[in-house]
Formats: sequence, structure tokens, C-alpha cells
Amino acid sequence: MATLHWQNPDVEVHKLVVGPVENNVFVVRCRLTGEAVLIDAANEHERLLELCTALGVRRVLETHGHWDHIQAVPAMREAGYEVGVTALDAPRLADVGYDVLLDDKEVIEVGRVRLHALHTPGHTAGSICFQVAETPLLFSGDTLFPGGPGATKFEGGDFDTIIRSIGDTLFALPDTTLVLPGHGNDTTIGAERPHLDEWIARGW
Repeated sequence: MATLHWQNPDVEVHKLVVGPVENNVFVVRCRLTGEAVLIDAANEHERLLELCTALGVRRVLETHGHWDHIQAVPAMREAGYEVGVTALDAPRLADVGYDVLLDDKEVIEVGRVRLHALHTPGHTAGSICFQVAETPLLFSGDTLFPGGPGATKFEGGDFDTIIRSIGDTLFALPDTTLVLPGHGNDTTIGAERPHLDEWIARGW
């Protein structure tokens, strides 16, 4: 498929860029069972529903509750897809709804694939990343991008907190970890780790 972004014998990742601020939407699919999960139902629900049908998506995981990441949630829920978000960011979905709460260090089963939830506050209080076991994949939401952390100027954001999340949690992962953010291009932990002190010094 044209949306295929990464694969190994066990896992495939599909990517769509949607909406006015070019959100990345990812589908993680177990190649052995055909089960899949969608990360961030951001926008353009018609395209997302088409992809979900084609790829066997069972549920939706939200990295955080900012408006640009949740525009397609109502349509996804109406179509029968369960939507999960952290308790701290659940109030941000008050208008669109959600179904389950995701916990720090929760292990999410997608067929035989396992996604490890990592609570990484700072962009929002309930921001969460997903690391795919036995792969180099990390879905970082708006916590880490090529060139620095996500914005912390919005309500609920905190720069010192996001720096701790990146330094203590994400930079504990191997250099070869492939970071797939909520906007823009991929990067790696190894490419970003040397710049942490620069980000602290500049303050954003």
C-alpha cells in the first residue's frame, strides 16, 4: 500500500498526513494476525476509516488530547472503534468522547505485537508515547521531534517537565530507536540525544 512507512517480518507501520497542521497518523499492524491499532485520530476521518477497514484496525490510541490530534475521534467512535487516552488528558476529549483510560507502563496487545505505553508529560500533563517491543519503533506524539521537544507554551504545558520526560524516559532508549513524531519527519534517539543541553539552554 502507498501508506506503508516501515516494516519487518512481524510488524508494519502505515502513515497518513492529515489536516490543516499536517498531523501524522500511524497504524501499527501485526503481520502474523492482521490486527492493528491506529495512533492519533487527528483529522480527515473518511481517509482514516478507509485505512482502518483495509488494515484491520481494532482500536485507537491517543498520544494526547490537543484539538489537532482528536478531530476524527467522534467518527471513529461512531464507526465502532474504541478510543483510549490517559486519565490526565481525558478532560480534553470531553467534547468528542473516549472509551478507555491508558496507564503509564501499560502493555497494549495488537495481535502478537506489544506496545509499551510511556507517560511523558510536558507537552500536556497526560502525554504518552508508545514503544513497540522487539522493534526500534517509538511513537513520540508531540513530546519529541527532530530538533527538540514539543511546544510547552499551551495550557498544561511545562518545559522543565518535558525535558525530564525526554532525558529520563526517551533518552533511556537505544540510539537506534526510530522516533515517529506527531508532525514532520522521523528521527532517531541517537541523532537527538547530543542536543539536550542546547535545548535546555535555549529554553524551548
